[in-house]
Amino acid sequence: MSNPPLQSPAGVAAPRRLQGLVLALCGAMAFSGKAIIVKLAYRHGVDALTLIMYRMLFALPFFVALAWWAGRGQAPMGAHDRWVVLGLGFSGYYLASTLDFMGLQYITASLERLILYLTPTIVLLLGWLRFGRRASRAQWLALGVSYAGVLLVFGREVQLEGRQVALGAALVFASTVSYAFYLLYSGEYVRRIGSLRLTGWASGVACVLCIAQFALLRPLAAAQVAPQVLWLSMLNALLCTVAPVLMVMMAIERIGPAVTAQLGMVGPVSTILMGVVLLGEPFTGWLAAGTLCVLAGVGLLARVR
Repeated sequence: MSNPPLQSPAGVAAPRRLQGLVLALCGAMAFSGKAIIVKLAYRHGVDALTLIMYRMLFALPFFVALAWWAGRGQAPMGAHDRWVVLGLGFSGYYLASTLDFMGLQYITASLERLILYLTPTIVLLLGWLRFGRRASRAQWLALGVSYAGVLLVFGREVQLEGRQVALGAALVFASTVSYAFYLLYSGEYVRRIGSLRLTGWASGVACVLCIAQFALLRPLAAAQVAPQVLWLSMLNALLCTVAPVLMVMMAIERIGPAVTAQLGMVGPVSTILMGVVLLGEPFTGWLAAGTLCVLAGVGLLARVR
């Protein structure tokens, strides 16, 4: 009886790459669905602090399990690393999420996603301001194109909805800056602690902070919400929070961070499509032009870097 032929390296790599592409696309679309679920929940009279509390309450056990699983066999974190994780969790997940949820009360899901997609440009600007990292002309051009796209959509929404759009956009932009700080300072600790371990503990910190925030600022009666809010919060926690974190991490393992980031460009497009179909948000030429500018700017920035 003859032995079966050995599978070639290319034969092994192709399915793994396909898995990575699918995981990256699904992760990007799952992340983008968060805004849609939040906007649906707001229709049931819930406020931002209550909504984010339920999201984090449902997500907390999964992040604790992720941190435990990723830390098996690893040395315990020292006091310095624990303080760093606390700071990163506060900036990257608690503050960023809270500001984002508050901003979504005033702007469309499409504009929110476009503002969040400016994160790479803000990381570049913060690196220039904080560490003196010089930007090339092409990078400045990418920034200009990206922000011009957001301003197109923002200006149109201000005309249609009024000044509250400015408040919502400012809150979401502040959320983006907060998350950019997390990305800027987490690189060293990702290598030291591990990406999954750091994500698990930082997200767990954010969950506890969001739950404590609700307990301090809202009466217990505020936890009584419509059943639809509970189901939407559970869906948000599992499908749009925990699942995409794992999918993106697994995609990076298979196809690398650069390709994974490029496939993340499907996020704004999927948010716009879901906003039109599920929320009844208008699709206009202004929105299309702004989205193309943001995608082109971020794509150019990724290519230059």
